[in-house]
Amino acid sequence: MDLFAKTEGQHNYDIIRENGIYPYFHALTSGQNTVVQMEGKRTIMIGSNNYLGLTSEPEVIEAGIEGLKKYGTGCSGSRFLNGTLDIHQKLEEELAKFLHKEAVMTFSTGFQSNLGIISGIVGRCDYILCDKENHASIYDGCRLSYGKMIRYEHNNMEDLEKKIKEIPESAGILIVTDGVFSMSGEICNLPEIVRIAKKYGARVMVDDAHGLGVLGKHGRGTAEYFGLEDEVDIYMGTFSKSLASLGGYMASTKKVVDYVKHTSRPYIFSASITPASVASARKALEILDKHPERVVALKNVGDYMRQKLDEYGVKYIPSTTPIISIYTYEDEKAFMACKLLLERGVYVNPVISPATPVGKALIRTSYSATHKKEELDEAAKKIKEVLDILDVK
Repeated sequence: MDLFAKTEGQHNYDIIRENGIYPYFHALTSGQNTVVQMEGKRTIMIGSNNYLGLTSEPEVIEAGIEGLKKYGTGCSGSRFLNGTLDIHQKLEEELAKFLHKEAVMTFSTGFQSNLGIISGIVGRCDYILCDKENHASIYDGCRLSYGKMIRYEHNNMEDLEKKIKEIPESAGILIVTDGVFSMSGEICNLPEIVRIAKKYGARVMVDDAHGLGVLGKHGRGTAEYFGLEDEVDIYMGTFSKSLASLGGYMASTKKVVDYVKHTSRPYIFSASITPASVASARKALEILDKHPERVVALKNVGDYMRQKLDEYGVKYIPSTTPIISIYTYEDEKAFMACKLLLERGVYVNPVISPATPVGKALIRTSYSATHKKEELDEAAKKIKEVLDILDVK
């Protein structure tokens, strides 16, 4: 059989295109902000992960420009060999200090971070306990490792404990969870995860891609939010959300970080983060460190939007984060909601299986600390209008 045979014929995305509700690859002609130009039209952006609003911060932009001028456009190699710049090391030192961890290593993307961390630390005789609603990069990291992955029901601590009991005492165990689940905005039950891990001698890894800059008094994430910063063994995070750049990281003890640096194939065989991205991330981190009030502002924005949706009787998945998701249940209604909202100047994201369970399609909205109340008022009104048109209850 021809390898390309699978590309022939009609696929789901072809049908969606034919129906005029294809929701992907809409082009921006401006930078990320609370209001953008999308395909030539003013659009309220409530579908990005620009949580602290730093992608348009002049200081962050200028830092990126200066990094580009000094170091050039790229590093031309991996961190392992010729691709380490002094600013890579400075970023790692600054981030370790901010997170109250001994050491940090950086990866070229957030997705690559989970691939590199999990495959680097989990061996052939080890087990990974993975929340069913973890990010796709965690799943791929588990597949890339030689360990055995066991999924537990989403945020279900009874199921987690039931499954960890079945693992041989001689095995190494890593419990991996999103800190903030990216589709629902829910926060993991970290206190119970830590309790179970201690009871059974497991290690805990938290993917804080959507927690850094979002949770905790200083924006250090899920562990700070729960007062458990000394109880999480590995933090994973990304620079592409709150830190307004590109790349990812692992924070842990010096021994663990040094081990993963020498065993992680995605780290060893990938080019390092570009200078402009490193410089931008450093400046964004500096701003977060000096201005924790941005974290408070972000929470206020999320709370205000929930209040507006409550006033309109719009049902959403309960959360306290800047991610607010609304079930449409049917895939087609999710696509249609996105289309109708975009026509009205509001951008949201459609989420369908496998990113969410079959029959639980949703529109995912997410907010920035810099959103203005009038932008939120306009967006909430139009969401209500579109949901009524689609008869989504």
